[in-house]
Amino acid sequence: MNTLLSAAAASQPGDGGTDRTGQVLAIRGGRPLVGRVEVKGAKNLATKAMVAALLGETESVLRDVPDISDVQVVRSLLEVHGVTIDDDGDGVLRLDPSGAVSAHMEEIDAHAGASRIPILFCGPLLHLLGQAFIPDLGGCRIGDRPIDFHLDALRAFGATVDKLPSGIRLSAPNGLHGADITLPYPSVGATEQVLLTAVRAKGTTELRGAAIEPEIMDLIAVLQKMGAIISYEPNRVIFIEGVDSLRGYDHRCIFDRNEAASWACAALATDGDIFVGGAKQPEMLTFLNVFRKAGGDFDIREDGIRFRRGGDVKPVVVETDVHPGFMTDWQQPLIVALTQAQGTSTVHETVYENRLGFTQALNKMGADIVVHPEGIASPDRRVARRALEQAAVVNGPTPLHGADVVVPDLRGGYSYVIAALAAEGESTVRNVEIIRRGYEKFLDKLTALGADFDVLE
Repeated sequence: MNTLLSAAAASQPGDGGTDRTGQVLAIRGGRPLVGRVEVKGAKNLATKAMVAALLGETESVLRDVPDISDVQVVRSLLEVHGVTIDDDGDGVLRLDPSGAVSAHMEEIDAHAGASRIPILFCGPLLHLLGQAFIPDLGGCRIGDRPIDFHLDALRAFGATVDKLPSGIRLSAPNGLHGADITLPYPSVGATEQVLLTAVRAKGTTELRGAAIEPEIMDLIAVLQKMGAIISYEPNRVIFIEGVDSLRGYDHRCIFDRNEAASWACAALATDGDIFVGGAKQPEMLTFLNVFRKAGGDFDIREDGIRFRRGGDVKPVVVETDVHPGFMTDWQQPLIVALTQAQGTSTVHETVYENRLGFTQALNKMGADIVVHPEGIASPDRRVARRALEQAAVVNGPTPLHGADVVVPDLRGGYSYVIAALAAEGESTVRNVEIIRRGYEKFLDKLTALGADFDVLE
């Protein structure tokens, strides 16, 4: 029986109420976004917790799951491997892995490359079935995301890795054992790989250089509910004691801080007033500090955070970094707002080398942004320079005007829509369906905030 893993059918999520789908939007800008939106569970937790359900011997229940295309990709992957999933239509998934089996390539390879999630199935499938296969990975083209960290970790656990023309085959004929692993960079994906693999490996695993994002901590909480023994120590060290079996979990996803920050930047860029229901302060401390420095104001309430301008938009210097630093996902929508700042801002992108390419379209809309492809050295830098980093110098304020632009990736695409809403005149934004990878009911939320747009196709 073939035990194969490929990126599953990249089926689009359901309508999710009155949400509409469309590849092209005609957006008429120049008006502030005002109103309330709700954020559900984090994309970066929900998809990983779904994978974790494979490790359990009983049903798992995951709550506040967003209706986004990345979730649907993982759901399809699980279903072709025999996991039964019930959806109550309100963000609650029940995942029963009791029928998990191997899958044939012809069943699941139609949409290979639709997501980067497949690599995280390797550990659970090696425990469950003894082997796994992954195709070339897809996802947003924002820079090199080598899977070497993943493969090196899996080898350390005792997996055999064979690179084939069609992908990578992994096997573990003797099972997996604990390992001492040091990551050269605190990669979120590699940390997730180690966690999902180590919990069922024989013996103890010590992971140094781990990522410690809130979504990682929430995944640890999920695994602990399943019966895993995981402890976190200072200096990015995580210990995992392998156990013989795990049960299902009942868990509510941590809120999506990336979406919350995106709507905050939209309020700043359009001079709007947006209440983000479900947003919480502790996970957003770093963002809130920068938001305030940039001229934003916010009110923390029990059920969410209200974002608006507190006066003129002000220039800032930002350095992206792994948590607890300023997230790379936050800088793209923030740059849109910084085009309206009274002075020059600098954004140092230290995580992905191609994440500033989206600024070309903003310049087309009237922005004055200069990208330094090798970054900018400065004695005031707090984040260590990386070989692949870039920097964007944003001169403002510059009035934005409508243009015809094509969405390049998830966060860049959101930023284009917000730029179009802040601009005078009409813009055409194409390839909008990419935004549905991480934003639930995106068009409905824009409508609720008073955005003026039409879906062309």
